[in-house]
Order: sequence, then structure tokens, then C-alpha cells
Amino acid sequence: MAQTVLVVDFGGQYNQLIARRVREANVYCELISFEKLEESIEKTKPIGLVFTGGPSSFNDEGAPRIDAKLLKTGIPTLGICYGCQLIAGTLDGAVGIGPREYGKRTLTVKKSTALFDGIKKKSVCWMSHTNYIEKIPTGFTVTAVTETCPVAALECDSAKLYGVQFHPEVMHTEEGFAILKNFLYKICGAAGDWTMSGYVERTVAELKAKIGDKKVLCALSGGVDSAVAAALVHRACPNLTCIFVDHGLLRKGEAEEVVSVFRDGQKMNLIAVDASERFLTKLKGESEPERKRKIIGEEFIRVFEAEAKKLGAVDYLVQGTIYPDVIESGLNHSAKIKSHHNVGGLPDVVDFKELVEPLRLLFKDEVRRLGFEIGLPESIVMRQPFPGPGLAIRVIGDVTEDKLDILRDADYILRDEIAKAKLDREIWQYFAVLTNIRTVGVMGDERTYDYTVGLRAVTSVDGMTADWAKIPFDVLQSISDRIVNEVKHVNRVVYDVTSKPPATIEWE
Repeated sequence: MAQTVLVVDFGGQYNQLIARRVREANVYCELISFEKLEESIEKTKPIGLVFTGGPSSFNDEGAPRIDAKLLKTGIPTLGICYGCQLIAGTLDGAVGIGPREYGKRTLTVKKSTALFDGIKKKSVCWMSHTNYIEKIPTGFTVTAVTETCPVAALECDSAKLYGVQFHPEVMHTEEGFAILKNFLYKICGAAGDWTMSGYVERTVAELKAKIGDKKVLCALSGGVDSAVAAALVHRACPNLTCIFVDHGLLRKGEAEEVVSVFRDGQKMNLIAVDASERFLTKLKGESEPERKRKIIGEEFIRVFEAEAKKLGAVDYLVQGTIYPDVIESGLNHSAKIKSHHNVGGLPDVVDFKELVEPLRLLFKDEVRRLGFEIGLPESIVMRQPFPGPGLAIRVIGDVTEDKLDILRDADYILRDEIAKAKLDREIWQYFAVLTNIRTVGVMGDERTYDYTVGLRAVTSVDGMTADWAKIPFDVLQSISDRIVNEVKHVNRVVYDVTSKPPATIEWE
């Protein structure tokens, strides 16, 4: 295993971002709860600790605290915002209220140390705090200030304790990543051995040792997580079977591409099930969004279950769990998986002995880098988020084959024009919606009464919040012109300019 840094969670909003920044510096890290710090140190023998920010005020009753002895281990420790105040307050320093700082400030480095080696004397940093350190602990030195914060950074090099009141992990802090790298490399002595090539090599070896020639099953949706997980396991295990259920609600050419990439390109044992007629029959006449979702989810389970039973007893089930899923399920919490557990919406009657999650240590951007590392095509690796119910929730109202054909063609044109404009890496998600609205139009001097297509495109980091994408007008015009000219039964195109919140990204 690569060297480990523990990112210790105190409830801050940027905690996953800190962990990702550490990983981007080619240093492996794990995000743990402050309550598990002592046992995690014993278990992982980390080369460094990073204390995150948090919403609490250090002097409040019930605020997160740690035993002072954990600051005397000699393990290099960097406290950020609340983590900085925690170091000072846990020792013989003092934390007070105000002056409040929020947003960009000018950071002035007062003392050139290992943490600020090569850092500009004055640069922009991002502040977000109400409390501040009013008295530094014995043996500490103030190393940076802002106009209103007398202790923007402090350290005690002999104890390997460092703190910054600002947030080096956010992009607004000009020298932030360089400061983090100084901590990791110049103070913790990181070797920079966390790479995707190394991860592939280690994981494949571990999978071979664990699974051998036993039977492995993977539900392959074609999404990036399940695709990368399947391809990685395939490298290690000859007895892998993937089941791909085509529910007839995929984008244009998507089912054929998945089969081609994995069966022909990756040489996997892929069972492709065309269940489109079955799903459309079940959805007939149904227009309520939640009912559509439930019908599709239930039917997928039944189809997967029927195909899995044909294979007999399965030793291992592959799931594309990634690190944010683990974090959101509870920090440092690892549940024992048994064969009767319902995993990721799969049927609990499928007989498997253990779960295999080869991506559970990786963030989404790392999963994509891994996909490229193992040779998956860009069309798979960079595929946008796509809902499990597929186009059924992008057809407003009841779902028919005719409506799906209209939507597929319109959506294909949107994606094609976005790619031609080289906006496909800038926009987080973009798709077409077939509304249930018909409007009057004129085409070829004749009156029409046809569908309205809605376009949706958003920028986001994680999908929790999103802003509508400012697509250039000439690109929008090309998209609109092509859709009304090339797609039958559409005479109007509209663009959704609503952010999330108040809207959701999907329309249903």
C-alpha cells in the first residue's frame, strides 16, 4: 500500500475537496472521523495528518475535540481553519471570537519556512471563519497574517505542528495547492507513490490472490463506475460474467456501443439482454414520474435475477462503489456484506458469497483516470451522469416507442453539437427533454402542431448544486436549427435557464 495521510474530518464543507487535493499531489489519503483518530493512527501508521475545518466554534460545549496526546506523536500535522484553532486551543493557546473574515484576503507571509517555501510573500487566500487564535501556544511562531487576521498561519516545527486559518484546498487560494504540496513533500516526506498505474498493479494482484478462478458476476450498466470496475476485475479474473440489461430507454447507439466495447474490445463474457419490449409494456400509460422510476427499478431487478439464476451459484458480485459512497455511508464505517444483503438495488435472492468493490478507495475523477489507464475508450470514461430510469424520465408524461425515437434523435444532435463546439469537457451534464407540450408552428408554409423539445445543460462539481450552462448563442442556434429540421414531429426548442436549487437537474 502507498504511504497514507489521514484527513481528519471535523464536519467542514470542504473535507472531500481536501482529500482530493492530497490525492492530486500523488499522495494516498483516507478521510476519517476525528472520533476514530487514535485507532486510525495505530492501524495505518500515517506519514501525516490534516485536520479539516468545521462549523463548530472551538469554545462551544460539544465542539469536536481530541486528546492533547495526539498532538505529541511527532506525526506532521496541518490544521486548516477549525483544525488550526483546535491545535492552538488544545494546547495552551486561546481561541477568541472575531474578527470575522469571509472571502478573499491578502495573505502576507512573515517567515519563510518549509510550509511556505517558494510561496509568494503576498497572495490571495480564501477565509471563512468567525473565531480566531488570540493567543498562540508556547513554542509556536506566527508565519502569516492578513489585514484583519493576526494569526493566518502558525507553526511549531520541532513538534511538527502547523496551522493555517485560510483554506488552501480551494481554488480561490492562489498558492493553496503549492502550500499543501510543501506540507506533504517537504514536511511529511511523501514519496508521491499514489498513481493510477500503481493502483492498477496492486489491485489486480490483490484480486487474483483473493478470487482466483472462482465465479464472478457484474451488473454492467455502461456507466463509468460499473464499466471501470468490470474492466479492472476482468484483468484479474478469467471467470467474470457481465450482465447488461437493455431496457430500451438508453440514448441513441448506447446499447450497441456497450456491447461492442466490452464484448468485442475488452473480450469480456458479456450477456446482453434486450428487455426493451418488456419494459415498455410495463410502462404503458404511466405518466407519474415516481411510478415510472419504481416500475423500471423493479423490472430491472427481475430481469437481472432471471439471468443470474441461469449461471448458478456465484462466488463474488462486483459493484462500482466509489469513495464518496463510502464517506456518505459513514466515515470509516465498513459493513460486513452477506449474501442476503440487497446491494445497490440488486435482488437479495442472488446467491453470492462476497462483494468485490475495486473502486471503493477512489474519487470520481480518479475512476476516470483509472479508466484511461486500463484502456477504456473516452466515450465510456467521460460519459456523463445518466439516470437509471434512462430516457423514461426525460419523456414527460407517458412513454412510447415513438416518443423515445424523437427524444433519441434530438438528444443525439445536442450531444453532437456540444462536442463539435468543444464544450463537452466544460459542461457537467447536458441532455434533451421531450416535453408533453405541443405548439402551433409553420413549416413549409403549412401549419404544424408538434412537440416542444427542452434542452438542459448545467455546470457542477458533484451534482449537489448546479448552474445552467452559458452555451454560446450560435451553438444554441445550430442545435435548434438541426433539431427542427432533422427530427420529425418537433417544431419548437426551448432552453432551461434554471439553477439547482430551486430546480433539480433532471426534469422528472
